Amino acid sequence: MSTHQYDSRLVSLTNPASFAAEQYQGLRLTIERMARTNGAQVIAVTSPAAGEGKTLTSINLAGALAREAEGRVLLIDADLRRPSVARSLGITDGDTNGLADIIADPQGQLAASARGIGSFNLSVVPAGMPGPAVHKVLRSPRLEQVLQEARRQFDVIVIDTPPLLPVFDSALLSRLVDGLLIVVAANQTPRKLLGEALNLVDPAKVMGIVFNRDDRPMFGYYDEYYREYFPETSGVASRA
Repeated sequence: MSTHQYDSRLVSLTNPASFAAEQYQGLRLTIERMARTNGAQVIAVTSPAAGEGKTLTSINLAGALAREAEGRVLLIDADLRRPSVARSLGITDGDTNGLADIIADPQGQLAASARGIGSFNLSVVPAGMPGPAVHKVLRSPRLEQVLQEARRQFDVIVIDTPPLLPVFDSALLSRLVDGLLIVVAANQTPRKLLGEALNLVDPAKVMGIVFNRDDRPMFGYYDEYYREYFPETSGVASRA
């Protein structure tokens, strides 16, 4: 088993008692409430453009969901062009078997590619090696079969997907998921960019917008009320 060196920004895994991690617990509660209402099980996380924090949000949300002892959570890296989930989690054992490889192999099994993460109830399927024909991979009927297998084996599936505007990968993936979370950089992402991104997906599937890197966090306004609970907190990583 390889040793996982987690990115320090993965607060749900590295510092679950922090104020930043608590915000992902709030996002988790929102997801669970919506799941009870409409049965959402497969949730894609995307963003209008690159660099807005969608992968960190995906991993932190999956980590927050996995803290329940009875919950079985799967995180899939479906950003086949610029995968980063494995790197963020320190999965560097040289095994490239992942989502693209399962889709390419008719006999491929999800369980063979899912890696357990530490002592958490969290499994991860890396992106794998898709080759140049990413659209062909995402349009393959095998992708739906793999996600159906995931639905049978796990309670919640979080999928890290590419940003919406540079490529159409997320728009293709969105047809197979139950809900979408859109991550935007607070006070940075232009409204026009967000509007263009939202036009590419079914509005009924948008579960919410997550504001990442907020430089005016709620904690700053209510410091005296939160300080005793989170004495080392200096800010919030994201807020739904």
